[in-house]
This record gives sequence, structure tokens and C-alpha cells, in this order.
Amino acid sequence: MRAKSPGFTLIELLIAIAVIGILAAISLPAYHGYVDKGRIKTVQADLVALSLNLENAYQRTLAYPNGTLADTAATKAAFPGWQPAESSFSYRVEATASTYALIATGSGGRLDGCTLTLTHDNTRSIANCGTYSGNWL
Repeated sequence: MRAKSPGFTLIELLIAIAVIGILAAISLPAYHGYVDKGRIKTVQADLVALSLNLENAYQRTLAYPNGTLADTAATKAAFPGWQPAESSFSYRVEATASTYALIATGSGGRLDGCTLTLTHDNTRSIANCGTYSGNWL
């Protein structure tokens, strides 16, 4: 009588690989969705922090800083106390003496073109962010 050798057969190995493939096909899109949602929430926090800087400037001078800050570098230069946590978005400020709009636009990856906006009267919007259609809660 021949002793059975320990180990896996080719069929058992193929079944294990198929199960791993199915689990990966289900879990990776969900993981990417959670990563995107986390990035969007970070951008929302960045915009709120930037609005606090604008409100602070308003309290000191009774006017918002006039003008448009076209990109993240100009915004950081104008408000040295503000540092965005999400670097895959470009931040822009459009302000007059009595109003402002803060706009963050995704600049790469799955969130390319995703736009979040926060205005002086706390109006918040989100657009073109793929499957994420959440709110600012």
C-alpha cells in the first residue's frame, strides 16, 4: 500500500486562488470608495479651516480680503496659518469685501474634477465626485 503524500492537489490550489480572486474583486472597489470618502471629508475640513482664517481676517478689518487666490500656493501664502491636509486637491479663494467662495477641485486620480464649495453664508456644495454624493455632515 502506498502512503498518501501531504500537500495540496492542483485542483485545491486553483479553488483557493479563485476564492481569493472573488474576494479581491468584491473588496477592492469598496476599499477605494472608503478612501475617496475619506479624502473628501479631509477636503471639507480643509475648507472649513480656511473659512475660519477668512472670518478671522473679517473680524480684524470688517472686510474679507479682496481678490482671487487662484491656486493652493497663493492661498497658503495669503493665509500662513492654514495648511491643507489633502494635497491631491487645488484650493482657490474668490472674495470681495463682503462675500467669499472657497473652492477645492480634485486634480488627479478617481477624484479628478471633483469640486467642493463653501461660501461666506455657509452654503456647501459638492459636485462631480464619482459615486460619492454625500453631504457635509
